Amino acid sequence: MNFSESEERVELRKAAAALGKKYGHDYYLKQARSGGKTNELWDEAGRLGYLGVSVPEEYGGGGAGIGDLAAVCEEFAAAGTPLLLMVVSPAICATVIARFGTNEQKSRWLPGFASGEVRMSFAITEPDAGSNSHRITTTARRDGGTGGPPANEGVAGGGWVLSGRKVYISGVDEADAVLVVSRMEDSKTGKLKPALFIVPTDAPGFEFRQIEMDMVSADKQFGLFLDDVKLPYDALVGSEDAAIAQLFAGLNPERIMGASFSLGIARYALDKGVAYAKERNVWGQPIGAHQGLAHPLAQVKIELELAKLMTQKAAALYDSGDDFGAGEAANMAKYAGAEVAIRAVDQSVQVHGGNGLASEYGLGTLLAAVRLGRIAPVSREMVLNFVGQHSLGLPKSY
Repeated sequence: MNFSESEERVELRKAAAALGKKYGHDYYLKQARSGGKTNELWDEAGRLGYLGVSVPEEYGGGGAGIGDLAAVCEEFAAAGTPLLLMVVSPAICATVIARFGTNEQKSRWLPGFASGEVRMSFAITEPDAGSNSHRITTTARRDGGTGGPPANEGVAGGGWVLSGRKVYISGVDEADAVLVVSRMEDSKTGKLKPALFIVPTDAPGFEFRQIEMDMVSADKQFGLFLDDVKLPYDALVGSEDAAIAQLFAGLNPERIMGASFSLGIARYALDKGVAYAKERNVWGQPIGAHQGLAHPLAQVKIELELAKLMTQKAAALYDSGDDFGAGEAANMAKYAGAEVAIRAVDQSVQVHGGNGLASEYGLGTLLAAVRLGRIAPVSREMVLNFVGQHSLGLPKSY
């Protein structure tokens, strides 16, 4: 058992941190407040291979694990340049396609994920179902015959028709396509089962509308409307029988990346708070000399390190192929990361006093951003339900 990261990952962290700091939080805020995007940072990260570290080598990626991609995500956020689309595009979508996609789908999409040239959103949440994949109503039906793939796999010769709605889907305005979680009829049982489809954002019948949010973020949220969107047969990811397995292949990396995203913001806020506590002098000494400020900052540091360890454990379990073990650890890591991020930002604002809400100090905009971590990609309450039922063996509560 080794609690130290490999030399390669340590060097990857340093390189990613340097790139994030090259742009910095001022760049991020300027883009976010103007309605712009962080394209320059994303594109450079892609060219340098940081976005594709977990894509298989045969498709131009680094061939590493989700832990390495999570490290990049954390370092960018710690530099004040959080890239939310990293949680979605290379972590969820590329992972699902790499594990379950056909050879044609892998060849079509993975090289673009590796270079950062492809951006793909992920759509599971619905107005009346949240993230409960058993209750979603977005449905795919066959178009042009039943059984195996039609002789002509184009839309005209047969495929799928997709209808439904999704909400709070990140980055659709930047995406080439959306990986949509739908339901389809199981030909053996007649019951509905989850299925994932790659839907181009320019497909006829596909519409997206921005949801106005009280957050300063370069990544926008959208509602999706799928009105009989016709797709070719090969828009279905992998096998029809993979069902729930391929969905959870993406959700565990999502939680690991969500934890790392929160950890990075927590580090950014803690660094700000510590620096201010060292330099701000009142009554002849730095305010950090007072336990009323020193102890809360020390608590944040302890909780941050604990959350980071759980995140690394979750990534190691996932990369080893232990999907169930990774599920428990990933949920715990996501919970711990969100909680420490909220605590870190709140305490750093408190250390700064009134300056904590001044634009100059770069903290006020994070108050809403870190609060989102308790809600997405899975709520704190659903994590507690998971731990109660699966880790503690308590009766199911819902």
